[in-house]
Amino acid sequence: MAERLRIGVIGAGGVAQVEHIPNLLRLPDLYEVRAVAEPSAAIRAHLSDRYGLRTFPDFGAMLAEPLDAVLVASPDALHLDHVARALEAGLHVFCEKPLTYAASDIMALAALRDRAGRILQVGYMKRFDPSYEALLGLLPLQAGALRHIHVEVTDPDAAPFVRHHDWRPGGDLPAGAATSLGALQAEQVARAIPAGLDDLAFRGFCTAYASAIVHDVNAVHGMLDVLGIGDGTVVGAAFFAGGAGGHGAVALENGALWTMSHLTVPGLPHYSERITLTFEGSSLELEFPSPWLNHAPTRLTERRGHGHALETRDIRTSFAEAFVEELRGFHAAVTAGTPQRNTAEEAARDMRLLAALTVWQTAQPRQRQVMSR
Repeated sequence: MAERLRIGVIGAGGVAQVEHIPNLLRLPDLYEVRAVAEPSAAIRAHLSDRYGLRTFPDFGAMLAEPLDAVLVASPDALHLDHVARALEAGLHVFCEKPLTYAASDIMALAALRDRAGRILQVGYMKRFDPSYEALLGLLPLQAGALRHIHVEVTDPDAAPFVRHHDWRPGGDLPAGAATSLGALQAEQVARAIPAGLDDLAFRGFCTAYASAIVHDVNAVHGMLDVLGIGDGTVVGAAFFAGGAGGHGAVALENGALWTMSHLTVPGLPHYSERITLTFEGSSLELEFPSPWLNHAPTRLTERRGHGHALETRDIRTSFAEAFVEELRGFHAAVTAGTPQRNTAEEAARDMRLLAALTVWQTAQPRQRQVMSR
């Protein structure tokens, strides 16, 4: 029987209530959920009633519990502190993305991890998607050189996909909590991008980039590693729709172009996410469902040219849920020393690119173009 990890959860917002806590409880051979730290009294009461879990209003108090690991799902700006304190307490850490905003802060956490001799895994669940894994195996078999990678996401956010779940939002946080969190976020973003950002760029970096398209950036980085292609050079970027949208373009070292865009549209309850790799004579496409729809498989399509003929095939290897598989992967890395996916170093690489995209666009002169008829 596998060794059970005694785990605590830090932060019980939507992703913890809809995904992480239920998934941990569905893996009783691997995990024993000992406690949850959450400042909202309404959420604590719900978790106690729903699952019979011990809850704490303060993370520090939970650290006194006998734990092997923690899962950090607190607001993004709190990740740095929560991860650092958990590592200093000698715990293994699974942390939701983004690990934190500044690559320098991430590498400081990596140093803490190394001193503690613990595992620090980032919650990029797409790396555990069965269709993503299948795509990696197909990359060396494509026809000709890579010419283009295109990422396109439109997202209404979680609301349409989680309303049927038994979960509670937290609307009873202490007075001043939002202000304090905002100041902490600004301090961390300033370390990521010292030149300073206007309101549009700040919102775009924190939301469209760091909270959203970072998933796809991480996924593409994994593909580039298999292909043996380096990170490339930023050649374009823009925030739009008031910061709800972000676009970027990277010239890869082999002459290919990587373009990406993400737009949050709450008024359109339709989710669309595609990563397409086009080679000289073939293409691979991943079409992701909303991540909140468990066990809805990602569609993997391969297309090949044969003269003027086109061969198309859809590939499905499993209905396994990526949110569950990443918890299995974390457990295996901790207990069996299996190769770890989604390290701090990989998270730092992702955030360096997103910071470079942001710096590129903020350095461009803002000109109003008048189009004549």
